Amino acid sequence: MTESDSVVRLEKVSKAYTDGQTFYALNEIDVAVSRGERVAIMGPSGSGKSTMLNLICGLDVPTSGHVWVGGIELSQLSDDERTRLRREKIGMIFQSFNLLPTLSAVENVSLPLRLRDRSRREAEKRAHALLERVGLHRQATHRPDQMSGGECQRVAIARALIFDPPLLLADEPTGNLDSASGEEILKLLEELHRELNSTILLVTHDEHTAATCERMLILRDGRVAEDHASIINTNVTEAV
Repeated sequence: MTESDSVVRLEKVSKAYTDGQTFYALNEIDVAVSRGERVAIMGPSGSGKSTMLNLICGLDVPTSGHVWVGGIELSQLSDDERTRLRREKIGMIFQSFNLLPTLSAVENVSLPLRLRDRSRREAEKRAHALLERVGLHRQATHRPDQMSGGECQRVAIARALIFDPPLLLADEPTGNLDSASGEEILKLLEELHRELNSTILLVTHDEHTAATCERMLILRDGRVAEDHASIINTNVTEAV
């Protein structure tokens, strides 16, 4: 993989916290993710999964090492510049959906555009198109409390796509869903990945969810313990 192929690259990245003694959430990890990959990030609690996502999206900065997203080194950016990159280049999907409860589905999806001073008409036209793509055009006027968990996650996915980001970060996207709704979300993410050729990093504790990705990164004690192709995906490909 050449440097130009990497959408995400971490080089000798460490993140340390000090509370009487120094604790390394990440310890000199090297990771490169190429354009169009779907990568599952797994590991026990405290292994560094959330820290890794926070560094990639610029919510936090490493103690040492370098993080590049789309060829841009995040440590060279100001707080405002990292916020702009996160808003426009990275789509973020959360376990808890993070929808505003007083806004309708179309208002939640269009909000990032409105915050960028787009007209309401333009923003909501784009939001309606995305809601239709995720199968929720009939729920456009519904608030989160009027929708199921699976529907709320579809709204969150539509919102994450509002700027056509090349990178999607999903933190336990099926964690708050029943198995049927979770399967629907995984199928939707697979379809969107195929259509958009976006790069997806997905944090999960669930092996079945991880197996929907082509590659698995397993973190232990702040280090990359394993980095390999998904066994289930490999077997499916060979069977075909």
